[in-house]
Parts: sequence; C-alpha cells; structure tokens
Amino acid sequence: MNRRIVLAQRPQPAASLDSFRLETAAIPDLSAGEVLLRTIWLSLDPYMRGRMSDAPSYAAPVPLGGVMTGQTVSRVEASQNADYRVGDLVLAMSGWQEFAVSDGRDLTRLPAGMQHPSWALGVLGMTGFTAYMGLLDIGRPKAGETVVVAAATGAVGSIVGQIAKLQGCRAVGIAGGAEKCRWAVDELGFDACIDHHSPQLAQLLAAACPGGIDVYFENVGGKIFRAVVPLLNPHARIPVCGLIAHYDAQAGSAEADWSPVLMRTILVKRIAMRGFIIFDDYGSRFPEFQTAMHAWLDQGRIKYREDIVHGLDNAPHAFLGLLSGRNFGKLVVDIEGTHGDRV
Repeated sequence: MNRRIVLAQRPQPAASLDSFRLETAAIPDLSAGEVLLRTIWLSLDPYMRGRMSDAPSYAAPVPLGGVMTGQTVSRVEASQNADYRVGDLVLAMSGWQEFAVSDGRDLTRLPAGMQHPSWALGVLGMTGFTAYMGLLDIGRPKAGETVVVAAATGAVGSIVGQIAKLQGCRAVGIAGGAEKCRWAVDELGFDACIDHHSPQLAQLLAAACPGGIDVYFENVGGKIFRAVVPLLNPHARIPVCGLIAHYDAQAGSAEADWSPVLMRTILVKRIAMRGFIIFDDYGSRFPEFQTAMHAWLDQGRIKYREDIVHGLDNAPHAFLGLLSGRNFGKLVVDIEGTHGDRV
C-alpha cells in the first residue's frame, strides 16, 4: 500500500494542517516501460505554497485531492523499463508519497555511490542552482560591492551569501534569530547578519551597509524589502527568487499603499529588478552550475546544512514551519526514517 499526503483544501488564506490529508491507496501494477519508485528523500520548498492556490501562476496548481507536488530522491523498486534497474537512485517529481510509478521520462539517474544523495535536492540541485544563477546572472556582483540576502540561513540564501564572498563582495544576511545570525557569520563567512525580529531592523541594516546595497537577493518581501529599498545604490540589481512574507496575504492588503515609494525608487535609482523560474529560464546551464558547485564543495569553499525531518506524517507540520521560518538550512524529509540528523 502507498501512503500519500494530498491537498485537502486550499489555504483560506493561510495554509494549515487542515490543508492536508494523509491517505492510503493501492500501488498500481506496472505496465511496459514503467518503474516503481520508493521515495527516500522528499524536498520541502516555499514554491509549494503557491501550488496550493488556484490563482493564475507559472505552473498548474495541485488539484484538490491530488498528491502534493515535490521533488524526491527515489529508489527503483521494480522495473519494466530497460533504462532503469532495481536499486538505481533517481531524482523524480514523485511528490509527498512513499511510492510512485513513472514511465522514466521525468527521471534523472544519480551517480552510484553518491555520498549524500539528499544533496541532489539542495546544494547540488534546484536550490543551489537557484542561488548560483540568480546571483551571478541577474545580480551580477562585482568585487567590493555589498550583497544583501534575505532568509540568509535558508536553502538558497545560505549559498547566495557564500558565492557572494567568493566573488569578493561584502555579504550581509538577514535571518530570524540570534543563533541563525551567528551561524551565518561564524560558519558561512558572512560579514554581518541582521535579526529580522529586531525592532531596529532598518537601523541595523543601514549600519551593516555603510556604502549602501548593490545587490539584494529577494526571498521574503514585506518589512525586509521595505528596510532594503532606502539603502539601494543607483543601478542596484534585485533578483527576485521568492516572496514568502506575502504567500498568505489577502488581495488589497496594506502593501499596495507602499507601491508608489517602490516605483519611484526603481525609476530614480535605475534599479534592475527581475524574477526568474530557475529551470524554465536557465535549464541549459545546469551542467555549468554543477561543475562549479562540485569544485567549491570539494575545496571546502561552500558549507551546507540540512534540516532533516523524519517520516512522511511529519511533512505538513514541517512545511508550515518552513513558511514561518522555523527551518534551519535545507528542509528535507527522510521518508523511511532511517537516516540520522546531520548538519
């Protein structure tokens, strides 16, 4: 039998545990060309919140009663496809479930003997690729410039800051809590990190960026973006990766009243602000990213942290924690519950 978590109801407006339902269903028989996959690792990412809504977007929403979307590392359990053997590890879009059937066209085989297969969901996968292309292609940092990144200890932000340092920049992070800020500075090498819970957020950020901000990597929006905008230098660049502070906001909120200030800043300071969808916009450059990231990891120049949750049942609670900033590093679910916690 297959255990799976489906979308029970759309957020109203915030996602909650009532948004999800755990179901059990029979595993279908395989047809010619298909493989049966057992999920080993499930990635939890902020974009999933957008898929829970039926508002127009760049991707189709999860249907009510449908399995929650998500990328996985899976093991081939049975195969009627000549390209895949039992025991192969693959990247798949199996979603929040223990088993899935695939015709093989959406699978990517992982190297045999890979030391940390779950890293294919993070630093060596979509989140690392997002940090790499967003910063280097849209942010275009130059040595000596100041790069600020929101959610600086998250899956994307932690890598953005480290790549900024490799480019010779001043890296300033914004994170939630003193422990996360200490880790960003002491372990990741950020020059400074500001706790966004502080009532002096704007003043502390200004003090950490005495020369202004040249690149702002946006993961959050809201009050953090409002603190950043007055500090932007002429010709600053803003890669827009995510807006987690707005995912549960209702239309017509007070944010709209702030738009004239933002628009004037964009005009007067000639700001370049661009959103991106990583594989749609940069899929052809994934090998370039992998070559660079493997080298940096092998040289110890990039550090990586995972926040591991054990068991499919705990995925909804962990995902809601991700939306509120409770995760510390890349959030992954150990579906089998057999892997220990690691940093």
